[in-house]
Amino acid sequence: MNAVITANGLSKQYKNAVALDHVNFRIESGRIVGLIGPNGAGKTTALKAILGLTDFQGELNVLGLDPRTQRDRLMEQVCFIADVAVLPRWIRVREAIDFVANVHPRFNRAKCEAFLARTKLTPDQRVKQMSKGMIVQLHLALVMAIDARLLVLDEPTLGLDILYRKQFYQSLLEDYFDENKTIIVTTHQVEEIEHILTDLMFIRDGKIVLDTDMDAVGERFAEVMVSADKAATARSMKPLDERQVFGKSIFLFDGADRATLESMGEVRRPTVSDLFVATMKGTYA
Repeated sequence: MNAVITANGLSKQYKNAVALDHVNFRIESGRIVGLIGPNGAGKTTALKAILGLTDFQGELNVLGLDPRTQRDRLMEQVCFIADVAVLPRWIRVREAIDFVANVHPRFNRAKCEAFLARTKLTPDQRVKQMSKGMIVQLHLALVMAIDARLLVLDEPTLGLDILYRKQFYQSLLEDYFDENKTIIVTTHQVEEIEHILTDLMFIRDGKIVLDTDMDAVGERFAEVMVSADKAATARSMKPLDERQVFGKSIFLFDGADRATLESMGEVRRPTVSDLFVATMKGTYA
């Protein structure tokens, strides 16, 4: 597989705060990567480095280009969304289409208009006349008409209700993504993107603390619900996390023998949310 992004020793410091601490990672083509971390972990700084929006130390290659010196060429192949609700309230649908068509060389007007034809949006309608759902539809139409090799989403559904968040990700998967595109998404609503991810990266205090594909998550990590008489045995196996539910203990293990876990109780695959909480414990201590 071809690497879309390769980072070696990626570092960034703001005055006395370290945002990225000698980070190494590799993202292959045709993947949907969830970059997940608590506030201040370094997510946005990493995205800014990838997009050439901040300087950094170390090596970073994006689509064969250096974001620091070749940003103009890079942006011809990249699409970035920070928030789907940032369209100017005065702009009309046709004006938004004209604007994107004039600034992005890989924009397909016909594809955009075909997507909008499936909505109730009209060419002369202004953003201020739209519901949040309509704004999402317009933004999606603009984005999915850009044949970008790399799509970067930084909290793209912030402020939207659950119906429109689900619509956004479902449309993204059905109408946009293919094996020639790569998507990086950050969000605090990890349970909503779990089903679309192929890869998972956890970042904490400027360091990547987990970098794996979703298939490996099920093979490597396991949760087991244990009755009180077996809790001491489970604790002796050094779980990543323990929590109480209805009088029973649920333990999360990394790399534990599956047969041993099954002898103690019901074994299941942890959710990304549960794995994230276990990995990040103590972050705000």
